Order: sequence, then C-alpha cells, then structure tokens
Amino acid sequence: MTDSKIDNTSASSSDAPHSNNQANNQANRLSESAIQDAVNTTGYAGDVAAPYAYAALSSNAIIVDVRTIAEWNFVGLPALSPEQLVVCEWQAYPDMQRNPGFVAKVSEEILARSTAEAPADAPEVYFLCRSGARSRSAALAMTQAGFPKCFNIKNGFEGDPDADGHRGTVNGWKVDGLPWRQG
Repeated sequence: MTDSKIDNTSASSSDAPHSNNQANNQANRLSESAIQDAVNTTGYAGDVAAPYAYAALSSNAIIVDVRTIAEWNFVGLPALSPEQLVVCEWQAYPDMQRNPGFVAKVSEEILARSTAEAPADAPEVYFLCRSGARSRSAALAMTQAGFPKCFNIKNGFEGDPDADGHRGTVNGWKVDGLPWRQG
C-alpha cells in the first residue's frame, strides 16, 4: 500500500474535521488489512491528515506530540484531554539529540491510557511534530517496538512554509481549525 492510498482515505474526513457523525468516521477508517499492508510497505501504518487523526480520537486513538518543550510552550499544543494526548520529545532542544528514553516512555504512556495489556493490542496512535518529519521517525520507532497501528500526521502542527517562509498558514493542525491552546 502506498501513502497515496492512505492520503485518499484521510481526505474524505478532512472536509468535516469537527463532524460528530460516528458512522461517517467509522466508514472512513482504514481496515486492519490496509494498515498491515502499509506497515509491510513503509514500516508504519502511513501518513494521514490532521482531521483524520482528530476524528480517530472518538475511537479511543491517542495522539503523541513529539515536538520539543520550546515548541509546546511557544507554538502551542493540541487542546485534548490527558487521556488523548501524550507529550514526549523525540529530540531535545537545543542540541536536537534523539531522546534515548522515547520508546520506553511513550510505550508506558500509551498502555496507561488504553485498555491494552500489550503493544500489539494498543489503539491507533497518531504522531505529531511541526511538519511531519520527526513524527514519521517516531511512528517507525514505535512500530518497531511492537505497536502495529502507528500513523504519522502529515503536515504536522504548523504545516509547510508559505511563500514567505512562514509556517501555520498553509496546512497542518492549526490551519485545519483543530483545537489547540498556547503552551
């Protein structure tokens, strides 16, 4: 399965990111076999738009924000309940060295927020960073740690830069109008 198939699936829910129609959200969910195909092809469940990840929260999914403490404080965080959101730096600011405790901490947090007793039984987990690069790496790492339903939120929290090089105006969590708060 290619990322484009996942992108096509996620596009249908991005038209109504605040929809409460659970039947519609369930119809737009990826099948277990589609997720496994993506894992076999890319090493993680695939890339999805932020509204798709947000809609998945109604099915007990978890979002993991992998940005830095500085980004959380100065750029903002998704405004979600503590059960829905895990915050853990993939890389630590300012040297941007990879967090050696990331997999252990996130594994513990995911299992604590779900009814799963083992990673293989965990709910869908969506990884978020500024633009989708660090979160992709985190999704790969957590899939390798035994969590089979790890997705990358493409375009991240702030999205791609605009013509003037500014983020937060083209795409991403904030531009999609999803709930967020200042750190």
